[in-house]
Amino acid sequence: MKTQFLAFIHQLSLYDYLLFGGILFFFLLTLFLAILFHHKLKLAVALIVLAFMILTLAPPIGYFTLHYYLYKHTITLHTVRDLQFTDALVVKGDVKNTSKLPIQKCTLYLSVAKKSPYPILNRFYPYIPFRRKTVELTDPISPSEVQSFKVLIEPFRYSSPHTVTVRGVCQ
Repeated sequence: MKTQFLAFIHQLSLYDYLLFGGILFFFLLTLFLAILFHHKLKLAVALIVLAFMILTLAPPIGYFTLHYYLYKHTITLHTVRDLQFTDALVVKGDVKNTSKLPIQKCTLYLSVAKKSPYPILNRFYPYIPFRRKTVELTDPISPSEVQSFKVLIEPFRYSSPHTVTVRGVCQ
């Protein structure tokens, strides 16, 4: 847990620090206004509730929204193939930087899930994959540039139909 927290702190950018500093500023401002209007009980309580809503809801919503717009990218899968002579799955694709900022590092999360003949089950299966793999692309990707990736998942033995999904977190 400590190493994950430290890794999260190390990967923060200047925009993240400005976001979290702004959230802290508005939290303290609403608390100060609640103290200032302490003689109006309903307003003071509403400001305190608003302050704690800002403190709890704004960081995750702001962080994900900020990263969605600043580091926008598209992932295209070209090849998903089960190898016949060895127990492995090959996934080839591209990551395209569609933002205006260069991407320094991109982490790809690959997951392989079952595929069911019942469409309603196919909505839930991607959330419970039976194989996962994480790949880091460390080469910088300039705006409008494409970087290819190739991932080998082994050992992989699954003869039934399956789906491969790739999610990327870039910074």
